[in-house]
Amino acid sequence: MCHGSVGLVARALEAAGIATVSVGVRAFRHRWVERQVPRAVVTTQPMGRTIGPVGDRATQRRVVEAGLSLLEDATAPGTFVDLAATS
Repeated sequence: MCHGSVGLVARALEAAGIATVSVGVRAFRHRWVERQVPRAVVTTQPMGRTIGPVGDRATQRRVVEAGLSLLEDATAPGTFVDLAATS
């Protein structure tokens, strides 16, 4: 799903009372800001491997845990967490 569509779907789910966290790449962060994505984890990973390289469980876990923490701790819509590269 493209980054723009994710923002629209996330907003619709939020309007229905379902909390969301989107995960995507830094190159498209501006699109999420424009589309007012409720919550997002932004990574430096390449497209197609947004949560990390195949087999890199540590990086994948870090991204997923960041998303879960954001879901739990975000106090306002439009909250973004920027994760730095780990490798």
